[in-house]
Amino acid sequence: MGTGDREQAQARARQEADRLTAQGIHGIALTWVDNAGLTRVKSVPTGRLAHAARRGVGMSPVFDVYLVDDSMTTSPHIGGPDGDLRLFPDLGRLTVLAAQPGWAWAPADRYAQSGLEHPACQRLFARRMTERAHGRGIALRMGFETEWVVTTGGTGASRPARDTPGPGPYDTAPGAYYAAPGPAYAGTGPAYGMARLVDLSGYLADVLGTLQTQGVEVLQLHPEYAAGQFEVSVAPSDPVGAADLAVLVRETIRGVSARHGLTPLFGPVAEAGTVGNGGHLHLSLWQGDRNLCRDGDGPHGMTATGEAFLSGVLRALPALLAIGAPSPASYLRLEPSRWAGAYQCWGLENREAALRFITGAPDDPGAANAEIKCFDPAANPYLVTGAVIAAGLAGLDAGLTLPPPVSGDPARTGREPRLPTSLLTALEHFEDSGVLREALGDPLFESIAAVRRAEAALFEKATPQEIAAATRGRY
Repeated sequence: MGTGDREQAQARARQEADRLTAQGIHGIALTWVDNAGLTRVKSVPTGRLAHAARRGVGMSPVFDVYLVDDSMTTSPHIGGPDGDLRLFPDLGRLTVLAAQPGWAWAPADRYAQSGLEHPACQRLFARRMTERAHGRGIALRMGFETEWVVTTGGTGASRPARDTPGPGPYDTAPGAYYAAPGPAYAGTGPAYGMARLVDLSGYLADVLGTLQTQGVEVLQLHPEYAAGQFEVSVAPSDPVGAADLAVLVRETIRGVSARHGLTPLFGPVAEAGTVGNGGHLHLSLWQGDRNLCRDGDGPHGMTATGEAFLSGVLRALPALLAIGAPSPASYLRLEPSRWAGAYQCWGLENREAALRFITGAPDDPGAANAEIKCFDPAANPYLVTGAVIAAGLAGLDAGLTLPPPVSGDPARTGREPRLPTSLLTALEHFEDSGVLREALGDPLFESIAAVRRAEAALFEKATPQEIAAATRGRY
């Protein structure tokens, strides 16, 4: 971004700061999401917003190799104490946080001191892929579903049994954990049951009202299958905007939960052996006002462009799991016959297929879309949207077509390929993907791979229940 752009941003930020100060806003939270899927933050007083827009806020590049337990690894391009980056707030996304009086929020992009884009900035990666699609005449509309488990106590998290603090998983044998009790679930009603909504109706009404106050359009909110579990879906946006909304929705739920004395768990599973939290991604492709997922000659009305794009996503799913299912805990969730999308197949309205296609009503042209079901909330949403676009465009370049759709539960047919059952297997597919390496660039690609490898080592000797307990409250 040039000097003129920074000066314009500074002038706008002064106006925004005056507006926010008049509303009693004292601080601005500037967030980014790291490769482990954790939302990190630096904040500035409202009066410093203009300076942040002009000069940025300093931060270390080492956050790109942080793990879920706040330990660090390293990678060929990023790691260690050296270097400095600048966080620049996106003023177009500036939002007053209705659940946190005195605070506003803005997602941030990361640049080097020189003014060049940080090559491992996940949000800028999502923007580059969005622009790459625009260059092909394609606009993407995307939206994340947010699932979470509500508990009445803390996270019930286990923690590594280290005698002294250390820098990472290499200072002690992996797998040694203090025992932790299971979570105390709020809302004891049945799956999808009205009783569960009634149990927590005040809390859920607050979630809806707070999101509405922040300008977030909610499509639906309902109890889910697992104990204490709920899901909220919001209106689709552009790929970067969809990822921003995923962050804002999660932190809003966290803020509302805190003022109700509740704790939300966004980890892939709250307890091993149970149905987990999904982070499903819905997407549709557009050229102008035309939805490329309908009114075509392909399967169930897809256009050739829509089919080729979805074929590219389906082909890349084993590698994409290292992005969308990035934790060892993800593979405790990704089990057959749990609507988690454990098989590399697609189907019409099939909730067991990893790629579910939805035609929508005949008189609703905007409703046709695809849903990727094998992703979960441990994923960085910016990496998800960018990587899915890269995979889809590769399918378009190759002129791919979809295989026949699958009906029923693929676990019972034995014909569909199983997606990777461990993080290390997904990582092997990721490291073999020339498409994702080219799209991400080596610094971001290698830092993602390093974090995945280190988290696999971190939990190598942990039991499934220990993995669940150590991760369920981290995201």
